[in-house]
Amino acid sequence: MTQTLPAQPPQLKTLVESLLFVAEGPAQIAALARALEVDEQKINDALNELAQDYAGRGMRVQRMRDKVQLVTAPEAAPAIEKFLGVDGAGHLSAAALEALAIIAYRQPITRPAIEAVRGVNCDGVIQTLLSRGMIQEVGRQETVGRPILYATTFEFLQNFGLRGVDDLPPLEQATENVLTHAIAEAEATAQQVAERIK
Repeated sequence: MTQTLPAQPPQLKTLVESLLFVAEGPAQIAALARALEVDEQKINDALNELAQDYAGRGMRVQRMRDKVQLVTAPEAAPAIEKFLGVDGAGHLSAAALEALAIIAYRQPITRPAIEAVRGVNCDGVIQTLLSRGMIQEVGRQETVGRPILYATTFEFLQNFGLRGVDDLPPLEQATENVLTHAIAEAEATAQQVAERIK
């Protein structure tokens, strides 16, 4: 007679992977921790293990702020598009890409700050980026007029094959200085206008 060993409880990494697999979209790390009755650091450790396990495979762990999801490897995109019959067209204009780059590197950021860097009105490109799901509203700046703050989305990460915004290539120092100066000027102008209105 063979003896059956009691089943071992699954590893935390396996449980986290299972929850991410069934999630309808990006899952909050805090929600994973609550569901598995562990602290968030243990969830982060499990996510790091999963990311290492997926290296060189067809899946990736994608993180943004306090949310995480499983995605396919970016290098598999052409094969996936062909398999699903998806047209990979629908490219963004140069203006939209420029605004998107500003948002990606300076998020969260307001429309006036984006316009200060670009030097032109950005209403159209902001609407395009919102409609494509590349950016989202993430709050309002605590200043006069309370302008909307924009940041990138998981859709942005997926389209550019990034695991997170930390994967963005570093800005050259000169470009960094130009962005910082233009945004500071835009915020100073907004403050002056606010003081005149008082």
